[in-house]
Amino acid sequence: MEHVIHEERRLSFFEKYLTGWVILCIGLGIILGKLFPQMAVTLDQISIYQVSIPIAICLFFMMYPIMVKIDFAEVIKAGKAPKPVILTLVVNWCIKPFTMLAIAWLFLGLLFKGWLPGMEIVKGGAEVELFRSYIAGCILLGIAPCTAMVLIWGHLAKGNDGHTLVMVAINSLTMLFLYAPLGGWLLGVNKMPIPWQTIVLSVVIYVGLPLLLGYYSRKFLIAKKGFKWFEEKFLHYLTPVSIGALLLTLILLFSFKGELIINQPQIIFLIAIPLFIQTCLIFGITYALAKRLKLSYRDAAPSSLVGASNHFEVAIATSTILFGLSSGASLATVVGVLIEVPVMLMLVRVCLRTQTWFKGN
Repeated sequence: MEHVIHEERRLSFFEKYLTGWVILCIGLGIILGKLFPQMAVTLDQISIYQVSIPIAICLFFMMYPIMVKIDFAEVIKAGKAPKPVILTLVVNWCIKPFTMLAIAWLFLGLLFKGWLPGMEIVKGGAEVELFRSYIAGCILLGIAPCTAMVLIWGHLAKGNDGHTLVMVAINSLTMLFLYAPLGGWLLGVNKMPIPWQTIVLSVVIYVGLPLLLGYYSRKFLIAKKGFKWFEEKFLHYLTPVSIGALLLTLILLFSFKGELIINQPQIIFLIAIPLFIQTCLIFGITYALAKRLKLSYRDAAPSSLVGASNHFEVAIATSTILFGLSSGASLATVVGVLIEVPVMLMLVRVCLRTQTWFKGN
């Protein structure tokens, strides 16, 4: 417990007020996108297989400081305890997609349907009701478990970084096999053209590359300078890099999509409600199951955060390929980005305040 308090006191200025910085950066991104739309469009077009290169660079610098802190002995140890991994897989693939479908239909297909009038022409020339398009975007978010930013959430919640990494790796692999058939089934189409290159490339850039460089640079620096220098000097100066990269990522993301948000603020609010409820519900289910399974807090927190968060990069890319960038489905995935960071920061705080619920913490 003393260790947790000590860590809490050492939170940086950015970490302590992260929610405020996030809201500020989202607002700044939207304003920049409105003032300089052409610059945002140009930057957004710098991509490989729908993976934005500017975003990829920011996410690399967000992930590397976390990866370099990981003691890989912890990863090996984490891999020998299957309960958290099984819990995450069950929640992500057997519960979450179906609760997302049910909640999206309840709110967007029934309760809010009268406020979501109209039709749209999606990619390929098909005409669909707008509310169905929004539901499709929610589904694409619900079947894309987070494989990158969850490392940030788990780290801020003082979870087991090694275990988070194991769960991220397994989720990345399962997504390659399950994303297309599950998405195709839930969307009610015969074949869902899945951007395999996008998924593989995003996993490599967001997880693989920083993991590889983190492992070898940690090994090299400790051998060269010693563990004391590595922990007290190197990590001390590196910590703000991760938070800074997160904030810059938000500015870029919302400068790209700012026009959509400004033009349809009421639609954003209506779509955000079921997404917010889904995120909190899945977190609550996983957290309760983790307590039931008698997991330690350091395993329960990242398991629950993995379940609650979404891989919005893949969801946005998939909706763009399937329905087009200006579609209602793409707008819904953008709303996923809008609420993801503030809501996940809120859930991190819930984790930190409820550590004593779990034995041994």
